[in-house]
Amino acid sequence: MSTDAMTTTPTSDSRVADSHDLIRVTGARENNLKDISLEIPKRRLTVFTGVSGSGKSSLVFGTIAAESQRMINETYSTFVQGFMPSLARPDVDVLEGLTTAIIVDQERMGANSRSTVGTATDANAMLRILFSKLGQPHVGSPQAFSFNVASISGAGAVTMERGGVTTKERRSFTITGGMCPRCEGMGKVNDIDLGQLYDDSKSLNGGALTIPGYTADGWGVRIYTGSGFVDGDKPIREFSAKELDDFLYHEPTKVKIGDINMTYEGLVPKVQKSFLTKDREAMQPHIRAFVDRAVTFTTCPDCGGTRLNEGARSARILGLNIAEACAMQISDLAEWVRRLDEPSVAPLLTTLQETLDSFVNIGLGYLSLDRPSGSLSGGEAQRTKMIRHLGSSLTDITYVFDEPTIGLHPHDIQRMNDLLLRLRNKGNTVLVVEHKPETIRIADHVVDLGPGAGTAGGTICFEGTVEGLRASGTLTGNHFDDRAAVKDAVRTPTGTLEIRGATANNLRDVDVDIPLGVLAVITGVAGSGKSSLVHGSMPAGAGVISIDQGAIRGSRRSNPATYTGLLDPIRTAFAKANGVKPALFSANSKGACPNCNGAGVVYTDLGVMASVATPCEVCEGKRFDATVLEYRLGGRDISEVLAMSVTEAEKFFGSGEARTPAAHTILVRLADVGLGYISLGQPLPTLSGGERQRLKLATHMGEKGSVYVLDEPTTGLHLADVENLLGLLDRLVDSGKSVIVIEHHQAVMAHADWIIDIGPGAGHDGGRVVFEGTPADLIADRSTLTGQHLAQYVGGVNKG
Repeated sequence: MSTDAMTTTPTSDSRVADSHDLIRVTGARENNLKDISLEIPKRRLTVFTGVSGSGKSSLVFGTIAAESQRMINETYSTFVQGFMPSLARPDVDVLEGLTTAIIVDQERMGANSRSTVGTATDANAMLRILFSKLGQPHVGSPQAFSFNVASISGAGAVTMERGGVTTKERRSFTITGGMCPRCEGMGKVNDIDLGQLYDDSKSLNGGALTIPGYTADGWGVRIYTGSGFVDGDKPIREFSAKELDDFLYHEPTKVKIGDINMTYEGLVPKVQKSFLTKDREAMQPHIRAFVDRAVTFTTCPDCGGTRLNEGARSARILGLNIAEACAMQISDLAEWVRRLDEPSVAPLLTTLQETLDSFVNIGLGYLSLDRPSGSLSGGEAQRTKMIRHLGSSLTDITYVFDEPTIGLHPHDIQRMNDLLLRLRNKGNTVLVVEHKPETIRIADHVVDLGPGAGTAGGTICFEGTVEGLRASGTLTGNHFDDRAAVKDAVRTPTGTLEIRGATANNLRDVDVDIPLGVLAVITGVAGSGKSSLVHGSMPAGAGVISIDQGAIRGSRRSNPATYTGLLDPIRTAFAKANGVKPALFSANSKGACPNCNGAGVVYTDLGVMASVATPCEVCEGKRFDATVLEYRLGGRDISEVLAMSVTEAEKFFGSGEARTPAAHTILVRLADVGLGYISLGQPLPTLSGGERQRLKLATHMGEKGSVYVLDEPTTGLHLADVENLLGLLDRLVDSGKSVIVIEHHQAVMAHADWIIDIGPGAGHDGGRVVFEGTPADLIADRSTLTGQHLAQYVGGVNKG
């Protein structure tokens, strides 16, 4: 039965039978979806295509997957639901035929610094059991090998009943954990530079503390000045030895400040608890900068960075302790496990072996189990999450993937395709949002959304087979077989950026000159050492502006207008036109709706049930006080301006009564990076990784740095938009900038002036420069995996 046949509307006689084979969506209006209806074949691989912002994620994640998860949550008791996140029903009339949805997205894994690749996939748990059974000498249960469990000794009362008589006995107990006591299982110890915490020439009341959030009139300082331990008017350098010790290291103790009971604690332990227990990447930029200045992290001298105490490190199997096993490249660890032959733990060995082999098969064999999970890229995190599902015996599940090819070299995309097909062949429904033609090509069914982005999207342009897509005349169909040609002539470098003796991560004493004044592309398979070379080895003070896909820190109140600084000239323009103060035009300040405090929604707490967010009935979700909306610029109020797309706003502020050059300049940059479809007031957390990077690029384009470093800027870009990105990169270079791009997309490789290929493989099989030269030379050479795939790419259309 063809996929085209499966999407036809069944007759009334067959509707009951066919309902088991289709997911029916009727009247979907989530975000920009325009009341769309469609039928998706179950137990097939369906790929959703369309330009960025066309509505793919709104349909797949925001409607289908969201409703599946919401309905599953409703099967729990109201008490249990009280501990679960609030999930609103998607804006859709009918959803039929849903099955349990498992979302495998690009969200970075765990901001918890104790989370590693091993703990996130249960591989560590299996290793702990293995060492508790086979390790010699025997040191205890599995928790004796856990760096998250401390060793504790103590005593307590135990209630006993014998012959109807109840007695209490005091018994001692010992919990044997694997945590290193020196670093408390973190692997690192920190040293705080006191000079970065305060200016000792000043008093506390005079603003001595230089810690973010510690103002002289705030509670962070008042607890010290009102405690009686120190004199708030005396310069810190004049403190006595006891005063300084009480100020910096005093143990927690109860004090009364005015009529308020508070806990007083020395500044150093307070800073450690406030700042150092959080993951660095999850911090606000100014907090991260403070921590980088004030704190030096060094490898724990007691455990050597392994996080484990001496007892846990003493037990060995085939010469290895558990720390050494976790530090091994997973592909090597898999071979080590394969050598173990112990019938008493045979089921455990089989499961552990399958898990480690899954890492290798999914292209992550270069990782180690002790790698912090927060350090994984979005693509690596998504593939790591897949590990749990590859060995699952569950069937008739709906797996939902968000661009699973992100971060993958063309050589590795075939592996990912095989995994998606494996999940489908087990009887599951696989839904994939994707731009890469290599993955679209394997689809049983394609749904193309568009035709444009934002308000210009949200409709279904095509449903059917891949061949049908090619002939459909849609934007995706027209660009499906696009190929970028190698340039006839490449630019001449204006200088070089020298990297010498690079050894970060897996790099093997690499010497390389990156040409300046040109478009230089760094290539290689995932894990080959590209990021280590560029981000970990770039010389300091080279005028480098590094732009990655990391999360943009900010609340749901933050948006592109606030992040880029665009809102400042807009507020000024409104204020000037109306003769009022700029602060009125901020929903986070004086202009906020008093009912919802500028949030646009009101949250209702329903006790044990999830709280409900409803649009504010006073401002109707506009976020501003009604009096503010009476002020206009060019016939629009501030809420209408924030609802504009970048493209619309660029025209609005470019001419006429609303002409504002400072705002227009920023809007032109946003449009240049392909973000013309996003609205000025769109919450930042809703942006994808690729959108975040392009937003950062637009923000940095006005800076004076001479070298731009971009990390896979094609992420999230439709086939039709890649050409626009190449034009932007060309304009940056032609304006005198040097552009260095880490990239897997062959169109960017072909367009480069110079390519540096890292490899030949991943992990310890990579870390070397295997090619330097022009794209034409790389194709002619064909000695590397990149060269072979690029030659195939530019050689013609492969319809596979």
